[in-house]
Parts: sequence; C-alpha cells; structure tokens
Amino acid sequence: MMRKASIQNPAHPELVEGLPFFFRHARKGKSSPSTGSGRAILLGLSLALATPAAAQDTIEQQLDQLDRRITRLEDMNAIETLQRTYGYFVDKGQWTHLSNLFAEDATLEIGGKGIFVGRERVLEYMQTAFGPDGAPMGILVNHMQFQPVTHISEDGREGWLRGRAFVMASSGWGLPLYEDAFEKGEDGVWRISRLTGPFTMYTSWAGWGENALNNTWPDKFDPPPDLPPSVVYLTYPAYYIVPFHYPHPVTGEVFEAGAAEAGAYHRPPGTAEQQQSLTVGRTVNGSQPIMPPGD
Repeated sequence: MMRKASIQNPAHPELVEGLPFFFRHARKGKSSPSTGSGRAILLGLSLALATPAAAQDTIEQQLDQLDRRITRLEDMNAIETLQRTYGYFVDKGQWTHLSNLFAEDATLEIGGKGIFVGRERVLEYMQTAFGPDGAPMGILVNHMQFQPVTHISEDGREGWLRGRAFVMASSGWGLPLYEDAFEKGEDGVWRISRLTGPFTMYTSWAGWGENALNNTWPDKFDPPPDLPPSVVYLTYPAYYIVPFHYPHPVTGEVFEAGAAEAGAYHRPPGTAEQQQSLTVGRTVNGSQPIMPPGD
C-alpha cells in the first residue's frame, strides 16, 4: 500500500529540508487543515514544493538579511564595549592598555587640550598628563559612562557613538560628552579612530551649584598637542551643544546648533559678565560660532 507523502515523511526530503522551520513542523499532530492558518500553511508549502529553486533563493536571501542584521548588532555591541572599556582603563590609569584601543592613526581630543594624532601620542598624552601606568594611592578617578547611541555605516567598516560620562575624581566632578568614531580593521577588530570628549561641566567637590569652572581657553599643561582644539567652548553655567553625528530619529532632520544655541553664557543678557564671556569661546573653523543670540 502506497504511503502518502507528508511533511514528516516527505516524498522529496531534499526539498522539505530547505523549507523554513515552521513549514516543516506546522502539521505535526494535525489531520486536516481545518483552519484558515492551516490552509495558508499548506498553500505556502505547495508553492514552495512547486518552485524549489525560487523557495531556496528566498530562504538564502532571508538568511543573508538575518546575517547582516546580526553582524550589525554585534558591531554596535563591539563599539559600545570599546567605549566602556576605555572608561574602565581610565579608572585605574591603565594607559598602555587604553592606547591599544585606538587605531594607529587615531585622534584624541579631551577637554580644551587640543588634538593628539596617532596611538603613540595618545599614550604619551596619558602618561605625561596623568602619570605612569597604574592607580596611585589616594587617587580616585571613576569614569562612569551612560546613554550610548550607536550607529554603523552601511558597509560595516565605520561606527559612531554618542554618550556621556560622569567623572568622580579626587579633584572634583566632571561631565564630558563623547562623540566618537570607530573603524573595523582588516583583521575584523574594531578600534577607536576618533575620540572627542569636551567637558560640559567641571567643578570642585563643593559642587556645580557653588563653584563651576568655566572653560574659556585651551589647557596649557604638557604635553603640547599636535593640532589646536577643534573648538573653544564654554562649560556650565554656560553650555555647549556638542554636534550630533546622527539626524533626528523621527523627522530625519540634521540638527545643527545655531548661534543662539551653540553656547550662550548663563547670565542675564546685556550684563558685562555675559558680554565678556561671549567674546572668548568660539569655534576654530567658524562653523559653530559662540555669540550673543540674534547675531
């Protein structure tokens, strides 16, 4: 007696093997397609069996799409891990390990110091400005990082991250905001290609409500940078809007801070203190001038 082909015992197992999982298992324990969903499953199965090559192509396309999505998620996780690891290395002065997070020709710009070019210069900056590798006795430098927003380029070779850090150091409190770039090397490993961390607030232990330090000039301590600061900006109680690497997530509009939003000193307009502060902070390339609102 001839046995009818079924999904469990197919006449052409080589065709069924390539079908999606839910097609292969949808009929277990069912005697007839008594529901609309059952009929839809059988219709899909019959179409797939009728055109096995087309079905296989569709499956391969779906697998390729899933592979790309998984790779993108893994890449986003990798650059976030890089950024967080940077913070942990800062915590305990692990400068050599920290420098190895960077690409060979990477750039680093922290606060108002200026731009350092290359992995070796990153290490020199850290060891000269903050001391040799290791956490000195009695020194606290917690570098806690939050709110990462990550993106990966279409070709999967570049990535970007925006995030903020809360610094709890022996000298006081600080709030840098990072807009960093990453690159995937030929070895498939992600590295930091650009680290930019302007401080939006820095204060002593008295607190930002009592003694906020307004940044209006580049830092002068050694070592000297390779390039001047990309921007001279104002910190709290003034403010500086760090440019976003991504557009508005709903409207798609590119956000560019205007003159009134780039960094207006937080004092009554027209006062001598406000007017003087506005003459100090300005961008180097003129693209985001800090000036009185309306000018």
